[in-house]
Amino acid sequence: MIGTNISNIRKRRGLTLSELADRSKVSKSYLSNLERNLNQNPSIQVIEKIAGVLNVNLNAILHENDDIPKIIENEWLDFIYDLKESGIEKEQINEFKTVIEFINWQQGKVKKN
Repeated sequence: MIGTNISNIRKRRGLTLSELADRSKVSKSYLSNLERNLNQNPSIQVIEKIAGVLNVNLNAILHENDDIPKIIENEWLDFIYDLKESGIEKEQINEFKTVIEFINWQQGKVKKN
């Protein structure tokens, strides 16, 4: 079940096995064995690495979960990953929303409530 969940989430994210292996620092052969359910007892450290790259919590990998967004474009996932890697915290995102709203206002793209 864990392997199937990893495979499904990876495909929904539009990642190849090689891309997930590179980003998670887990060997491609190990990931392949996981996804094919040949290895059904991965360490929590491996699952955490994979979950981090797939941008899901551990429950999404360990259990069936229909709440996972079906498709998120790779560019958005990469953007989020880059923000996180640069040290930006979730709490700071509202500051960026203000900047985006200002830019939209300047360009005449104001939301009408």
